[in-house]
Parts: sequence; C-alpha cells; structure tokens
Amino acid sequence: MPKSVSFWIVWVVFFTMTTLLTAQDEYRYSYMPKKVYEHQVFPVTLIDTTERNDHPKFQFDESSSVQPLFKNPLTVRNGNDTFYTFYFKAAKVDMRIPRLFIVSDNVDISLDPQIIPLASFKKRSKAFCSVLAANMKIKNYQVSNYDTKNHMVTLSIEAYEANLEDISLQTIEESGVEEIKRDNAKVTAEFYVILPRTQKELSFDYFNTIKKRFITLKIPVELPNASVTTQSDLNPKVDAFERLKRYTLIFFALFFIIMFLWKRDFFYLVLGVVSLITLMTFYIPHKKICVKQGAPLYILPTQTSTIGTRIENKTETMLLGERGEFKKVEYKKGMIGWIKNEDLCKN
Repeated sequence: MPKSVSFWIVWVVFFTMTTLLTAQDEYRYSYMPKKVYEHQVFPVTLIDTTERNDHPKFQFDESSSVQPLFKNPLTVRNGNDTFYTFYFKAAKVDMRIPRLFIVSDNVDISLDPQIIPLASFKKRSKAFCSVLAANMKIKNYQVSNYDTKNHMVTLSIEAYEANLEDISLQTIEESGVEEIKRDNAKVTAEFYVILPRTQKELSFDYFNTIKKRFITLKIPVELPNASVTTQSDLNPKVDAFERLKRYTLIFFALFFIIMFLWKRDFFYLVLGVVSLITLMTFYIPHKKICVKQGAPLYILPTQTSTIGTRIENKTETMLLGERGEFKKVEYKKGMIGWIKNEDLCKN
C-alpha cells in the first residue's frame, strides 16, 4: 500500500476519533444523583458547552422500560452553556438510566447508560403520606360537611420533584387525589380526605429529599361558620364578616331614617332605603334546582373526581354554588357535593 494512501487512512481515522471525542466532551452529564429512593422523582441534567444553539434532539433507548416523565427536557441557558434536565421516577430496584442518543445538525452521538443505586430510609409511624419531595406545602384547604358523621377536607397541594400521585394516609379509610398537573419539577394536586367530625386536626409527614428528613404538615379541621344549614328553607349561616356587614347595614338604615325624621331631608330617606334594600339581599333564600334520579354526586367539581354517592330519587335542593359545568348542592342532611349540569331535571 502506498505511503500516501496509508497516511490518508490514518488521518481520516484520527480526525473521526477526535471529532467523536470532542462531541462527547461537548455533551456530558453535569448532574446525576448518587442515590435515589423508591418512588422518588429526580432530575438528570446534561450540559452542552458549545455556543451553536443547534436545537439537538434527545432520545433515550426505547428498548428500556425506564423513560423520563417528559420527552422534552427543561432547557436553561447560562452564558455559553446550555443545560438540559430530564425527570425520572425511581422504581423498586436500582435505576439504570438508558443510553441517550443526541442528534443535531452538527452532532450525532450517544451517552453511555448510568446506574443509580436505590437507597432506603426508615419510615416512621403511620403518618407518612408516601410522598417524597424536594419541597411540599399546602397552598389552601377547605372543610365541608360530607355526611352526618364526617367532614370532607380538600387540600390544594404544591410540591417540587414529588410523587404526589402516590399520596395516601394509612389512618384514613377514604381519600383520593385529583387534578394532578406536572410541569417539570413542579406538581400540583387536589387531595381530599374524609374525617370523622370529632377529629379537630389533620397532620401527615412527607420525606424531604433535600434535607433527608421527615417534614410534618398540619391543618386545623374546623367547619367555617359559612357552612350551610341542614334545613332547605333557610339561608346559609353567615360568618363573622357577613354578620358584621348585616349589623353595619342595620345601623346605617336606622341612622338614615332617624336623620330623615329629624331633618326632613329626603337625601337621608334615599340612603335609608338603599341600606334597607341592600340588607334584604342577605335574606333572599337560595335558588332551588331539581336533580335527576340516579345522578352521581361528585366529591370535587372535576371530570376525574370520585363519586361520593348517587341521588336516590328525583329531588329539589338548594344551589350553594357553581363552578364550570358543576353545581354545588346539599343532598341529604349535611351531605354536600357537586352535580353536573347535564344531571339537572329538564323543564
């Protein structure tokens, strides 16, 4: 073989190997957990150190059952570097992140599979709600009547890198999670539990994966004064603010009428009448609606909500509120839920 041909072969091989090594150096994992826990949601990040911004396409080996929660990564640019973060959920064995193929106009490489050992932690008591999270909080909550013996507590939960879909309480007989929405690390959900009326507090623990310890969340279980009465012909009870507004209107109505009788100025009479009319609106009974026999009574006003019970007979009940295509009603004594518009009686 001529020396010139041999030289060119060696040069091509050298150039090819150099290009591959350079490309692999441009794309590399910048963060890979040293260990994960069962059911933990965790990030895996790779970095691109070039300035090309050539919008690479990523594909984990499809033959593997381990795949990211989202096909497209969370992309963050920092100076000349671009970070791509994928989120995975750990199973019951060591995590094997599959081979990652990266293709763009300038690169066609793959990153080797990675093994992440599965760790364990000591679960304390029955208060653990089965959630592992980098952070978790109760944004708001609502307590309402469920039936004659129980309250329903609905919690709006926000968490990061959390398995909220697994939330459960061992000490609670009936609970559920609805409206789970995940946006990369952030996840929100509506969690409801049915508690006996004698229980005055709800508390549970989650495992914080950053602090490596349990964090307790708790709320008081108190039915607000604005809860509805059980008699269908009465108005809802009012809370302290509503009561204050009524007393204020009564005071102004009496004051303006007295001023009219004293000053004989019709301006005071007009203000007194306006106050009385406004006061009367507080005593207007709730509108009644008719619900079909067999209609499902949903716990929450969502399409995926659990059905609490079904309406036994065609019935008229108070309309307590509306949300989208759902109407809030009181079915039986203390039993409150949501009915779809399609389940209302036709005129």
